[in-house]
Amino acid sequence: METTPLTIAIGSDHAGLPLKRVLAEALAAEGHRLLDFGTDAPESVDYPDYAHRVAEAVAGGRARFGVLVCGSGIGMAIAANRHPAIRAAVLHDSTEARLTRAHNDANIAAFGARLTGPEVALDALRAFLATPYEGGRHDRRLAKLTPPQAGGATP
Repeated sequence: METTPLTIAIGSDHAGLPLKRVLAEALAAEGHRLLDFGTDAPESVDYPDYAHRVAEAVAGGRARFGVLVCGSGIGMAIAANRHPAIRAAVLHDSTEARLTRAHNDANIAAFGARLTGPEVALDALRAFLATPYEGGRHDRRLAKLTPPQAGGATP
């Protein structure tokens, strides 16, 4: 991971809670500051509530990156991507993590606790946090991902 401690927003639903705890513990042990938006209990909750909280923290500049965990990662990513400044990607391995940072400047990593084990998720998260955005040819593509009303280019 980056050597400079980061502020990272993290959240999960009930299905993602055990994996969220593993990732949060590792991040804290590596010196990162966490903004934990829950959930903190195994009772059923609605994943969009947690995805929006994390996305708002990242979009608002309170956190550099976000981490979301639900059963598949898909619902969390969909909810987070409703925010114009967010580029959330579901990650299954470190290769996807590096590519989504380098080419898409993704700022939220989403994981499926029912699909990705803790060691693979942690490896992917470390790659995600350590990989810089390449810029260059990717800048024009990234501009096309931002809605015009939020300052992006029109395709």
